[in-house]
Amino acid sequence: MKKTYDAIVIGGGINGCSIAYQLAKRGRSVAVIEKGRLADKASGAAAGMLGAQTELTDDGPLFEFARKSRAMFPELARELEELTGVHIGLQNRGMYRVAATEKEAIELKKLIEFQTKSGETAKWVSFQELMEQEPHVSSSLIGAMFIPNDGQVDARELTIAFAKAAMLNGAEFYEFTNVNDLILGNEKAHGIQTDLGPMYAESIVIATGAWSPFLIEKTGLTLPISPVKGECLSVLTNKPLIKGTVFSHGCYIVPKKSGRLIIGATVKPDTFDERVTVDGISSLMEKAKRLVPGIGESELERAWSGIRPLSKDGLPFLGEHPSCRNLYIAAGHFRNGILLSPATGELIADLMDGKSKDSGPFRLSRINSSVSA
Repeated sequence: MKKTYDAIVIGGGINGCSIAYQLAKRGRSVAVIEKGRLADKASGAAAGMLGAQTELTDDGPLFEFARKSRAMFPELARELEELTGVHIGLQNRGMYRVAATEKEAIELKKLIEFQTKSGETAKWVSFQELMEQEPHVSSSLIGAMFIPNDGQVDARELTIAFAKAAMLNGAEFYEFTNVNDLILGNEKAHGIQTDLGPMYAESIVIATGAWSPFLIEKTGLTLPISPVKGECLSVLTNKPLIKGTVFSHGCYIVPKKSGRLIIGATVKPDTFDERVTVDGISSLMEKAKRLVPGIGESELERAWSGIRPLSKDGLPFLGEHPSCRNLYIAAGHFRNGILLSPATGELIADLMDGKSKDSGPFRLSRINSSVSA
């Protein structure tokens, strides 16, 4: 086993694999350490929505970062498929953020006005227009905000494509390998202690999602990220019920190939318990049927959960440790890890290369100011 690398990435999820790909294709020797299987946690559980406008409704750095990352997907999909043969399932049939009350309709119309002024495309569709486009949605809806540029991917396939592309550029992956400690000295990261023994690198990246604080605390820094469980289910239909993703308060329905629909997701904070509950799944079923009644006749395929990393201020942590050189963190993406993965990989690689000197609002030094307040 090789023991020295230019960079070691801890975490084989979507962002760890994206970072590994960016570093490897720039000529760095890279090792990725994953305690289980690649894409086995939140990345494999995600529905794959690219909801830059659907989920991020406030102006600010995260909205800008999300829009940048979403714009990278068309070229990224071509690049990864050409290199690896993996089709990441990129679809761009738009999303409908639906309104069931007049209050919701007013809020969505204000959101459309803001996003239009920001240079994005969004429009209000009346109930009649919605029924023309999506005839199987509930007659109780008032209308919807239609966002044509918010698409989706297959989250697991995207993660695997990043990993394969990194491997083809020389990266080495170690699954079922625990990182037991960081090797630190003189305010600098030198390597890691693993089940396979010590490994050394010029740079270390921690990209272990909700589990990131456990490693970071070994440096004396408390990373304000908490786990949030999200439960999901999938159903199979005999005929397509929706073309675009339907998104509402507390429920989304994402159409996949072969009549498969993914329905999500519950929000259960402060738990690493990955068990799927009857209450969680039954509540999602009821919400989904209120949006698309025909789902009641569909076949239940399976149910699962994922643990998402939520930062205290809602922004991911991206950048170098404030007091431990050569140690980088990419964590806290919450519900947008898939969407933000291309831009995250590029940003971390740019920071290591010196192309970017600072990650701005995502830097870790903010922990000592507003985040810790």
